[in-house]
Amino acid sequence: MAMKPTHVPVMVQAVIDYLIAGNGGVYLDCTVGLGGHAAEMLKATSPDGRLIGIDTDDQALALAKENLSSYKGRVSLIHGNFSDLSQILDQQSVSEIDGILMDLGVSSLQLDTPERGFSFRRPGPLDMRMDQTAGQPVSHDLNRKRADELAEIIRDFGEERWARRIAAGIVKARKKSPIRTTEQLAEIVERSVPRSSRRIHPATRTFQSLRIYKNRELTNLKNGLEQAVSALKPGGRLCVISFHSLEDRIVKHTFRALERGCVCPPRAPVCMCGRKPELKVLTKRPIIPQEEEIRANPRCRSAKLRAAAKL
Repeated sequence: MAMKPTHVPVMVQAVIDYLIAGNGGVYLDCTVGLGGHAAEMLKATSPDGRLIGIDTDDQALALAKENLSSYKGRVSLIHGNFSDLSQILDQQSVSEIDGILMDLGVSSLQLDTPERGFSFRRPGPLDMRMDQTAGQPVSHDLNRKRADELAEIIRDFGEERWARRIAAGIVKARKKSPIRTTEQLAEIVERSVPRSSRRIHPATRTFQSLRIYKNRELTNLKNGLEQAVSALKPGGRLCVISFHSLEDRIVKHTFRALERGCVCPPRAPVCMCGRKPELKVLTKRPIIPQEEEIRANPRCRSAKLRAAAKL
């Protein structure tokens, strides 16, 4: 009998402390996954708090439905992307939200399922789509894009210094045979990256870059943050958990800009832009997992939690 997939939610108590104001209310989990954070949010808002869970991964949603079945009547699960947050809330006839959680990145379910193609550690087809009902696998792009286009993706989304060499290796390899599996790509990267620079597995940044590119993760994050702030009621909270510097940078800069409001030059005698602060940042520095949590769940070691309240 196959084991039921599990996913350990990150920094659960910190999320609840920053996000939940009290019993009741309407909360949004933008990346509900298997429902780990969602279950704790429902417990904290008992007996009548409502939760809307969004996920692009229909496999995860099916498991979340099962895991949250005891909260039936208080949960609505939506197959979609949080970049369409405003439209989803309109469809749910919700005008204001008490709290919003965004737990970014890839889930353990996706990493540990070889057929999804997210991990170089597991042999499988190079897919990497979080929403398998839309678009083409990432192998489609690898076998068609020019070397300069591939290098740009790997450099910009993976912060990989050897991007050009890796892109050239991909183009050279695909002339002999199409690149269709995680094993093929990992081997190409290993051959392309000098051994002296290998502090982490050489394929780590390339796989990250292709996943971010394929799922438009940074664009979706920017759009989702803007809509999330608009959807919050005054006093409502927004919590974002990021797992790499590109995500965290976007969250940090967005929070700072919305806390500042005015964008006029510092030496301007009076404000001409008319922009008012929209957020109060609650975490001047990001919250990170404690050592005990990292030992129990090593995948959480790069997590950073930032929180803000709507003014």
